Amino acid sequence: MLAGKHILLIIGGGIAAFKSLDLIRRLRERGAQVTPVLTRAGEEFVTPLSVSALAGHKVFRDLFDLGDEAEMGHIQLSRVADLLVVAPATADLMAKMTQGHANDLASTLLLATDTPVLLAPAMNVRMWEHAATQRNLTTLRGDGIAVVGPNEGDMACGEFGPGRMAEPMEIVAAIETRLADGPLKGKRVLVTSGPTHEPIDPVRYIANRSSGAQGTAVARALAALGAKVIFITGPADVAPPDGVEVIKVQTAQEMLGAVMGALPADAGVFAAAVADWRVASASDRKLKKTKDGLPALEFTENPDILKTVSQLKTGRPALVVGFAAETDDVIENATAKRKRKGCDWIVANDVSPNTGIMGGSENDVTVIDADGAEDWPRMGKEEVARKIAARIAQALG
Repeated sequence: MLAGKHILLIIGGGIAAFKSLDLIRRLRERGAQVTPVLTRAGEEFVTPLSVSALAGHKVFRDLFDLGDEAEMGHIQLSRVADLLVVAPATADLMAKMTQGHANDLASTLLLATDTPVLLAPAMNVRMWEHAATQRNLTTLRGDGIAVVGPNEGDMACGEFGPGRMAEPMEIVAAIETRLADGPLKGKRVLVTSGPTHEPIDPVRYIANRSSGAQGTAVARALAALGAKVIFITGPADVAPPDGVEVIKVQTAQEMLGAVMGALPADAGVFAAAVADWRVASASDRKLKKTKDGLPALEFTENPDILKTVSQLKTGRPALVVGFAAETDDVIENATAKRKRKGCDWIVANDVSPNTGIMGGSENDVTVIDADGAEDWPRMGKEEVARKIAARIAQALG
C-alpha cells in the first residue's frame, strides 16, 4: 500500500525520537520513500547520521542552509511528499502549528504545506493533559490534522498515563489509512463504541456486557475504505483498531463531549452501548454496609447522544447511523427508535441471552431506514462491519 509513496518525516525532540528510527525502517520495508527533517531538539536524542543511514536520504535540519535552498527550497520540500508525519510531535511543535509560527525548518514546512499531516504526539502526561495542549489538539483536529496516539503507560520521566508516542507499527497503520485509496477517501466518519461506566462510588459503577467488538470492526472497515475515522470508545474489552484516531472515555457525559468536539463529520456511526441512567450524585467515598440497610441510590437520565446529534440544526452529519440492541419485538422497537431519535438508519439486533450476540463474535442484524427493513443473515461481526461500511460508502458517494 505504501510502495512509491513519499513520506516527509519530521522528528521532534523527546526520548520517543528513538522510535522514529524503527518507523523509518518499517516504512522503507513497505516501499515508501522517507525524507527526514530533524529538529534541533531532536538531535539531542538521535543523530543525523543514524537517521540518514536508515532513511537512505539526506537529513534536512536548517531553515537557512544555502545548499539546501539551492537544491530544494523549504516550500518545495513541504509539498512534494504525499504525507507529512510528525513523530514525535512535541507540545512545542503542536503549539507552533496552532499559532502558525514558522521560526525553524520544521514549523515552516508545516505552515507552508498543502499536503495532509499526521501527528504522533509524545510528551509528559501532565503536558498532554494540560488545558493548553488540549485546546491546541482540538484546533489542529478542526484544521484537518490527523492524530495517532498517544498511548498510556510508563514514561521515561517515571510517571504513568497518556503521553507515550504510538508504536511504529501503529503509526504505519495510520499512515496507510491516511493514504488509502477507496470510496470513502476524503470523508470524515465518527464512530462510537463499547460500553460506558457510570460511577456509583470510587470502586463501583453501572455498566453493560458490550465488548465493543462490533463498533471496533465498523471503524476498521471504514478506515479500510479510505475514511478518516474518529473512534470514540468507552472501556471496551477489545483493543481499538490501528489507523484511526482514538478518543477514550468512561461515562456517557464524557462520550457526548467527545462526540461534539469531533464534529463536523460526513457520517456518524453510534455503535456504543451507552448507559441510559447514572447515579445522580456519585459518592466520593466507598459506600458501606450499615445497620440501616442498603444505601438509597437516586438515578438520573444520561444524555441521549444519538438523538442529540441526529437533531442538530447545524453541523449534523449527512448520515447518522444508530444501533438498537433489543430483547423483544426487535423490528418494531428499532423502527420506533429511528423515528424517535431522528437518525437515518438503525442497525437492529436481538441481544437476548440465548443469542450469544452481546459480547460474542457474530451478529444478526436488520438495517432499518426510511424505505423499510433489510434483513441480513447471521455472520461474523467483521463481515457485518464490511457490509455496513460499503453501504455507508454508497450513501455518501
